[in-house]
Amino acid sequence: MSTVILDTITGKSTATTITIGSTPVVSASANSMTIRGEGSAQTSIQQGLAKMWLIADMGDNAIDDSFNAASLTDHATGKPSFSITNDFSSVNHSDVGLVGNTAAHIFYNGGNAAKSASTTGNFTIRNTSDSDVDVSPYINITCHGDLA
Repeated sequence: MSTVILDTITGKSTATTITIGSTPVVSASANSMTIRGEGSAQTSIQQGLAKMWLIADMGDNAIDDSFNAASLTDHATGKPSFSITNDFSSVNHSDVGLVGNTAAHIFYNGGNAAKSASTTGNFTIRNTSDSDVDVSPYINITCHGDLA
């Protein structure tokens, strides 16, 4: 097995493109990098990454595991808010998640209820069932968007 140690990779034909065989697989420009996706499509690495995720247990009001999540606050039954360590650049970040317990998993859409209380560094979700009561102590959330 060989080890390659270097500080800079420069494409042979263009300084910003890395090619494997005859296929350009990575392209870079100022603060942006794309990678060859399905077919000939290019996928932005920065746009495609989750910028925050967490697993929370509302039974003990704790974040069990996370990335870029600072804390949670339980405002009322089924209405927690989450603080983000490194803020988003806009309130228009996408929040999706799953809530569940041992009996069922119910998806929620972080749309209207969550967005009505969102900021670049915090958002609130509504964890409810059809009867508008708390359905689960377990919450998994992933957020996508541009960081500030």
